[in-house]
Amino acid sequence: MRKTLSIRLSEELAEWLEKKSRSTGLPQGRIVRDELDAARLGKSPRFLRHAGRLTGPRDLSSRKGFAKK
Repeated sequence: MRKTLSIRLSEELAEWLEKKSRSTGLPQGRIVRDELDAARLGKSPRFLRHAGRLTGPRDLSSRKGFAKK
């Protein structure tokens, strides 16, 4: 069964949705449904795709008193 939902978007979010729709060719409703479905399924945030790929010191803290000894 389908259900209709009306929501109010901020200008910033509405602009993002319009740009995403134009660039992908997908309807705005499908983009919203896909994002809601991803949240429901608990998919990892997109930034986690970089996990384990970055190099550098293990302890990035530069403040005194916060570094592990």
